[in-house]
Amino acid sequence: MFFSNKPLELPSADQSLPGRETPISTADTHFVNGNPLKGPFGQGLEHALFGLGCFWGAERKFWLMDGLHVTAVGYSGGHTANPTYEEVCSGRTAHNEVVQVVFDPKTVSYDMLLATFWESHDPTQGMRQGNDVGTQYRSGIYVYDDNQMKRACASRNQFQERLTARGFGDITTEILKAGPFYYAEDYHQQYLAKKPGGYCGLGGLGVSCPVGIDVDGDT
Repeated sequence: MFFSNKPLELPSADQSLPGRETPISTADTHFVNGNPLKGPFGQGLEHALFGLGCFWGAERKFWLMDGLHVTAVGYSGGHTANPTYEEVCSGRTAHNEVVQVVFDPKTVSYDMLLATFWESHDPTQGMRQGNDVGTQYRSGIYVYDDNQMKRACASRNQFQERLTARGFGDITTEILKAGPFYYAEDYHQQYLAKKPGGYCGLGGLGVSCPVGIDVDGDT
């Protein structure tokens, strides 16, 4: 049984911390590949944004993929401007711990990113991921255009069919239009490359997700 004194419901904008006008300090370059963390990004590159539990392990799932230009961890999905890690962990910002992925669609497709997302965590757990309990650990896909929305919803529906066939519960993943992305502090960026033995609480369900999603059906 899991116990937590953190709120497990998202606060409204009026209930959230006010934040600040100035972005918090973070790294300039990606610790693994040396690319600029905040750009400028080359023409033809696209963005994706995912939340799947503690962002330390989540980010590593993506930077290991071929065709990725850069990954970064941060906060999104809530109300507080330029939050700190401590503020997000308080449950009073409504933000999620997320991974921003900048990728070359000629090399890695958005569907492949979705497959990695679904297969790398348990999307049925609500406001937690394993032993990590709190609103900032919820499962979420934050989309940048209508095509990403259609593909994200289609992948959820197809993955749910596979989970149901294996006896797992309903997916609780939120799929929303992406809002502002706030970079996390320097020490969080590519954390498991800096500390290879560091904590990672992510674990998938051992169920594969189809790649090459049919988006003609209902979303």
